[in-house]
Formats: sequence, C-alpha cells, structure tokens
Amino acid sequence: MAARQAGLVAALVAGAPLPPGFAPGPVAAARRALLRKRAGDVARHWPLLAAGLGAAWASTFAGWAAARPTNGSMRDGWDLARDLRDRGTLPPLGAEELVTREAAARYDGRTPPRPRRLPAVARAGGAVAVQLAGRVRLLRPARR
Repeated sequence: MAARQAGLVAALVAGAPLPPGFAPGPVAAARRALLRKRAGDVARHWPLLAAGLGAAWASTFAGWAAARPTNGSMRDGWDLARDLRDRGTLPPLGAEELVTREAAARYDGRTPPRPRRLPAVARAGGAVAVQLAGRVRLLRPARR
C-alpha cells in the first residue's frame, strides 16, 4: 500500500509515470490543480517574477515545475528565476527581484537560503543590487 501511495504522489507532483490501477483522467486533473496551487504559492513569495511574466506565469511555471518535486515556494521561485536567467528569458521585474534576493541571502540550489553576513553584489538581466550591513539596495534596475 505504501509503495502504491508513493507512486501516486510521485505521479502527481514530480512527473513520474502513473502507477497501474489509477484512472489517468482524474489523476491528470488533480495534477493540474496541484500545479496551479503551487504556482500561486510561488507567486506569493516571488510577486515581481510572477508579475513580470504576466499571463505567461501559469504556463511558464507549470512547464518548469511539471517534472520537479517542490522544494518549498521560496526555493521553487528562486530556482525558476535562475533557470529563466540562464535561458535569457527572465523578465526585468524578475531580474530585480532575483538580484535583491541573491544580494541578501546565499542559496546553492540544494540547501535552504541563508542570510549573508558579508557585503555582496548580485547581477542579473542588467539589474544590480548590493547588500551592506544587512541592507539591500537595488543600484540599477533591469533594462526594460
């Protein structure tokens, strides 16, 4: 029973194949609903990223998250923003939010973010932010 449950959860949230004995239609509907909920949670933690993507937010997030289990809303947004940056598709508002976060905290993609103790500079999409004495300031907004 536990193995079947784990298989179902993996199919719902991590893009794993559907285990035998489950109807594909209802599982697909539940999967879409969970992705929408997850996108909403990430948008609450990354409002500028979501606003920068506008109407494309839901489809962009769903395409990125479909085969990835969640690491929590904050880290999912951070990972998505970095992925978009690496592909050159990060919107300016998202770039500003990303550099602000990266100047304030250290995040390696595997462990939870930790506040920075030393001064830091972060850059993405033309945006530049600096952190000094625990305060973050956006020095240059992203190109629009």
